[in-house]
Amino acid sequence: MTAAGFPHDLPEGRDEPGQDEAGREPGSDEPGQDEPRQDEAGRGGAVSGPAALAAPAVASWLTALVLLGCSAVAGAAVALAAAVAGAVMWAVTRAVVRRRNQVAYLNQAAYLNQVAGPDQVADPTQAPAGKRSAAGGEEWAGAAGAAPRRRLGKQQWWTGGAAARIALAVLASVAVTAAVTACMVHGVTTGPVPDMARRDVTVTAEAEITDDPRIRPHQGGVSRRETAVVRARMLLVSAAQERYAVDVPVVLLAPADGWRPLLPSQRVRVHGRLRPAEQGEPVAAVMLVRGRPEPIGAPSAVQRAAGVLRAGLREASDVLPDDQRGLLPGLVVGDVSRLDEEVRLDLATAGLGHLTAVSGTNLAIVAGAVLVLGRFAGLPLALRAVVVVVAMMAFAVVARPSPSVLRALVMGTVAAVALGTGRTRDGVAALSATVLGLVVFDPGLARQWGFALSVFATGGILILAPRWRDRLTARRVPRLLAEALAVTAAAQAAVTPLLVLMSGRLDLAAIPANLLAEPAVAPATVLGFGAAVIAPVSIDLARLLVRPAGWAVGWIIAVAQRAADLPFASAQWFGGVAGVAALAAAAVAGWLVLRGRARRRMVVALAAGALLAGLVAMPVVSPWPPPGWLLVVCDVGQGDALALAAGPGRAVVIDAGPQPGPTDRCLRALGVRQVPLMVLTHPHLDHVGGLPGVLRRRTVGAVVVSPSRVPEGEAGRVSAQLRTARIPEWQAVPGMRWRFGPSEITVLAPEPGVAPQGPGEGATANNASVVLLVRWFEPGTAPRGLSTAQSDLPTALGDTSAAPGDLPTAQGAVAAPGAAAEAGSRLAPVPPLGPTLGPTLGPTLGAALLAGDLETEAQEALVRRGLPRVDVLKVPHHGSSRQAPAFLAATGARAALISVGAVNDYGHPAPPTLRRLRWLGMRPYRTDLSGDIAVVATADGLAVVVRGAGARAG
Repeated sequence: MTAAGFPHDLPEGRDEPGQDEAGREPGSDEPGQDEPRQDEAGRGGAVSGPAALAAPAVASWLTALVLLGCSAVAGAAVALAAAVAGAVMWAVTRAVVRRRNQVAYLNQAAYLNQVAGPDQVADPTQAPAGKRSAAGGEEWAGAAGAAPRRRLGKQQWWTGGAAARIALAVLASVAVTAAVTACMVHGVTTGPVPDMARRDVTVTAEAEITDDPRIRPHQGGVSRRETAVVRARMLLVSAAQERYAVDVPVVLLAPADGWRPLLPSQRVRVHGRLRPAEQGEPVAAVMLVRGRPEPIGAPSAVQRAAGVLRAGLREASDVLPDDQRGLLPGLVVGDVSRLDEEVRLDLATAGLGHLTAVSGTNLAIVAGAVLVLGRFAGLPLALRAVVVVVAMMAFAVVARPSPSVLRALVMGTVAAVALGTGRTRDGVAALSATVLGLVVFDPGLARQWGFALSVFATGGILILAPRWRDRLTARRVPRLLAEALAVTAAAQAAVTPLLVLMSGRLDLAAIPANLLAEPAVAPATVLGFGAAVIAPVSIDLARLLVRPAGWAVGWIIAVAQRAADLPFASAQWFGGVAGVAALAAAAVAGWLVLRGRARRRMVVALAAGALLAGLVAMPVVSPWPPPGWLLVVCDVGQGDALALAAGPGRAVVIDAGPQPGPTDRCLRALGVRQVPLMVLTHPHLDHVGGLPGVLRRRTVGAVVVSPSRVPEGEAGRVSAQLRTARIPEWQAVPGMRWRFGPSEITVLAPEPGVAPQGPGEGATANNASVVLLVRWFEPGTAPRGLSTAQSDLPTALGDTSAAPGDLPTAQGAVAAPGAAAEAGSRLAPVPPLGPTLGPTLGPTLGAALLAGDLETEAQEALVRRGLPRVDVLKVPHHGSSRQAPAFLAATGARAALISVGAVNDYGHPAPPTLRRLRWLGMRPYRTDLSGDIAVVATADGLAVVVRGAGARAG
């Protein structure tokens, strides 16, 4: 019999003389050989373990996924229907099997009659009890004729074959899952909490936190606002005339203040408004919390211990650079509270985002390290097993014993054991049993993407990796390399359909990035876990362990950064079900093409050529930054961040966007290593939130800020960051002028001593924006004199006027695909400037007006004082509707650059503004459509080049 329980061939020598139907010598008494053989259809054979468990697990998962979005009545109906169908199938199958056993009995009796001799019992019903039939080899125990029926019935009384057994298991799992899901749905859709949520009632509640509060920054906006998302169980709720003791799951949405130090299992009192949860979410309500939480209880001992160990790891990691100190706790225990935004983006783009989620890999690494230490210490096997269990429990404490950690514990152990022993069928069966048990225990897992990704990745490693490893080793690939390639490729292949379904994205750099980063994961995890355990005892010893762990983490960050910078690190694909269908069709077509060896070689050659073209030819044909760039508007979402050319490796940065990551990546793509001057037009979050990204690994000479300190919170935060970095902070004064490379920068506004006007605090701050006039000169034509402000700059970052030939030619500048019209747009040269700024300083390439977030009041005031005409206008306030027509007309610009987020709540850019710009002869360019936008110098003047694929002008 095979592992699946089915006979593949007849026993050897079955038809040889002297052997019976079972292949035995006559009269032999071998155990286990007296059951009749079944046919190859599998009737009566043992069900394959993987098949018997995989089908019920999938059925249970799909049942929970569907019924979570239905009513409790629908779930109960499905449970009842599945139970009835299972009972009917069981009864019908049992009747069929009884009939089959009777036929088998009659066939056996006929066989005995044929071979019976004169002194033998020809009819099995007449055989005396306890006497062996020499011909049939049967021992008749008990009443005549009863034993054969009893033996056959005992073997097959409950099933008619493998398919029937699997069907019964599926129906049973569907019935149980539907019943549990119906109970869960009933619990979260009925009762006082869902009722008050439907009535939008304001309540006071006591709740027990069940998971770490997750802090989410607000994307863009005027000021920094962070939101805490907290999962909890509501235990007591009271309103004006109502008070109930309950126990239902809820989600708390609250301002982040006061939530960071709280731990799971801690009880808090909160005030706020109840709102209904989204359909299908296994929570009774969403509570919009007002104010800070009021702790009314201490966390459990286990959670306190976990908090101490995690805090110790964070404290020990303080000796590392900023990016490493944030990633190490995330890599070891999933603590991403200090993870750098740039690192997070790079990890996600490179397909390494899974490293910050606690998974079976973490547990397998810790358990493997403990096993190796136990073997070196000479511990017996039983004691080593105990030590491993203790280590895994300790890891679960550090990583918090939440459902996700317990899931990773089960799945990671299954994958490690199955791959280590080579018993992939057992591994698939165990994985199926794990999924079945977890979904029945908590049907809400069926709707979590993290759960699905974990299951698919583990399944891919168990099913695909061994086959691919064996094929690679058969082609003389070293076994360790073959193992690494197979595991990485199998996991990525398994999760790719889910990634397409989630985001419509293909992570093309994921496999090489994971191969390069994987060797550093184990040492970082082991050393980091050791540091977490030792930190409460000796923080100095923990820091000694953290330092080499930082080297490993630094390597992972470097791999992620290089992979994210590749031209095709991530490719867009069709999203949703259509994307999965297209991916499946592409996979089938690829399999058909790759079936032949010659075709495989041809495809490999074509793929290598395409990769070479992507890595080598594309940067030459369509380079970024484009040669001769003078100004780049970075695509940072809903915010502003611009770079002005200031010489090789240098740029003057105007504003920093809402977040550090996108701004840093934009400057990194431009090759900016030094920032001699930075201007923050006004202290709104969407202009200053990314300041740490500009400061990261760059030298900054000085920062010019608006004289307005509104809003005070962001202005104070900027000042504190600059003091920490020891960077001078200057207030802008009209007439200040600097020259760096080809760029001359002059401050036009705000006017000193004049209070900005506006309908509210936001408009007042916008109208106090620093307004800059930028003029670009041909290399070597402008005077080298420094202004008073510029003379205060550090010597190393002083004037660096370009010599002839310093700037590359822009003749080869080519826009991204779909943007040929933009790339070919030629802008008229700037007319001579008015007397307000003195005489013209020589031949100019062009000029730009960078107007911050000015609104109508400040725009009109600027027009009254006199406004120079320019070639390029950075449209104020992301293209909002508050634009003065006279201001736009007075600029005389031919190109209008709009920095705006693709998703924003403000309706930017406003359609009337876009129409007015076109009516004035300006061509709008938008970062939400075109990505990064560059103004470049050409032989004919200025041109605009966009970076985004398929970009188009607004």
